[in-house]
Amino acid sequence: MSNNFLGEASRMSDTMPNPAAGPVSIQVQSILYQMDFDSIRRALESLIRASDLAIASGQVSRVTLAYGDTSPQRCLLEKELAALREEFSWVINLTYMFFDKNLGSARFHNQLSQKADTDYLLILNPDVVVSPRLFENLLRPFHRPETGMAEAKQLPIEHPKAYDPMTGETGWATTACALTPTLLFRKVEEFDANSFFLYCDDVDYSWRVREAGYKVIFAANAVVFHDKRVARDGAWQPSSAERRYSAEAALMMAHKWSRPDLDASIAKIYGRAGPDELAALENYEQKKRAGTLAAPRDADHKIAEFDGIFYTKHRYRL
Repeated sequence: MSNNFLGEASRMSDTMPNPAAGPVSIQVQSILYQMDFDSIRRALESLIRASDLAIASGQVSRVTLAYGDTSPQRCLLEKELAALREEFSWVINLTYMFFDKNLGSARFHNQLSQKADTDYLLILNPDVVVSPRLFENLLRPFHRPETGMAEAKQLPIEHPKAYDPMTGETGWATTACALTPTLLFRKVEEFDANSFFLYCDDVDYSWRVREAGYKVIFAANAVVFHDKRVARDGAWQPSSAERRYSAEAALMMAHKWSRPDLDASIAKIYGRAGPDELAALENYEQKKRAGTLAAPRDADHKIAEFDGIFYTKHRYRL
């Protein structure tokens, strides 16, 4: 990392918001895809309660909720959107953008962030139900100026990646529910939407946050409910799209974070795998031939941590 980059990070620390100094503003961002109204409303009601309590406590000044809809048809009709705005306008300002196309969640999160005039961005899955004190508990790590990202604890299945039980420091944060300063999000150039369609945009962003000199924190007391389920034997049950885009993301991560050995190993495995992995490998190879892959970084391997098929050590394996 250059001295200039470290100097930039130091200057950013002086200007980034610190919730210990007074109330802060937050834009919550969620990308909708073929989600029913009842599920949207259930998650929204929990967010309204958390916003109300955080504002009443004096820790948050205002909350904006920005929905981006990538579905073939709108998840929220105009009359439904108007009703939600009218009902909840006393707490939040609700915005909605219908993109009428699906170019990946990372790209549209970047687009939503462009209009944010808040201190922080909360990247949130639209089906996540948050606990009442989510904002206060996620903001607490930012009392320390070295914090660049804070992640909530998911229930009923907690993410298995390792973290320091005393400090909460972890290798990366999943953006099912994660908070980051808006200024930092822009300074490290947002999500890499050209490389990551659906998966690992959060891992890559976390590593660039750490590369800039900040810490990623797992906030165990900031709890959310994320309806994930496993098979009877405890294994994940991925869909075809999940298999394809997670395979493509694995190749992208190995290339971008200077692990050509791992890149070649993954490509060899996927070359003998199923149709989803083969499709991922073909798309990756096309980008490589076209010269459109991201420039490799972290050549000294000071940031990226590959642990087999994982991106940091895990406390247990599903």
